[in-house]
Amino acid sequence: MKRRQIAVVFLCLLVAFGLGLWLGGRVSGNRRAPRHAVLTASEPSGTAPPTPATSNDSPCADIRNASPLVGKRGCVAGVVLRTFTSRAGNTFLDFCQDYRACPFSSVIFASDRDKFGDLASLQGKRVEIRGDVVSYQDHAEIVIHDPQQLRNAP
Repeated sequence: MKRRQIAVVFLCLLVAFGLGLWLGGRVSGNRRAPRHAVLTASEPSGTAPPTPATSNDSPCADIRNASPLVGKRGCVAGVVLRTFTSRAGNTFLDFCQDYRACPFSSVIFASDRDKFGDLASLQGKRVEIRGDVVSYQDHAEIVIHDPQQLRNAP
């Protein structure tokens, strides 16, 4: 009987620990461990930075078709449904209602955040993001370091 009680207590503690980790991550807004037209701080709201299209620009893939670009430099386009800034200061551009099930994500790390203006103004707008497409948690992702990587899509 004593062994069974110890096992039950251990199992309860293990479940509580797991739930605490999960809930703590959701409450703190730290969705990821730190690794990931935009407005620059000097530009007025509602305008995109000057990034003229050139004939060398490759066409942008839709967020649903970003996976084949992993490991390459590319362009991905989609509508920003929401911007989210974690407590750590990293800003995520969400292209799906549930970011965990989305085939593509993008992030601006806190260290680069000062280069950008009001990122919340991107909500509801179609954007193009250019850069190295990497795999993060089995989804395609572009880390945005410079405002020139991000622009309003036609």
